[in-house]
Amino acid sequence: MIPPLLRTLAKGSIVLIGGSITISALTTSILRRKALINKEKLGKFCGCCKGKGFYICKLCKGNGTIRWSPLYDPVFINPCVCPTCDGHKVQRCLNCLGDGRVV
Repeated sequence: MIPPLLRTLAKGSIVLIGGSITISALTTSILRRKALINKEKLGKFCGCCKGKGFYICKLCKGNGTIRWSPLYDPVFINPCVCPTCDGHKVQRCLNCLGDGRVV
């Protein structure tokens, strides 16, 4: 049996903690949205990807695979999936982080 005063105190503290978490999440989402709007309004197109957010993988040169050998042995060269683009042939622009615009 929990005393009624302690039960009321526990419920109140849970409500306060839940409310503070909700307010924090709401504030974070509003600030992210505002930053995105400012980036769209004031940002310039990225010069690296020309505003696309992605560019052809520089390691595999858009092939999706690389030639790899565990030892320096030209006889056994295995085609492997590119570790940079995971075989997708494009990689996200690191300058604009895939948004296409920079501030």
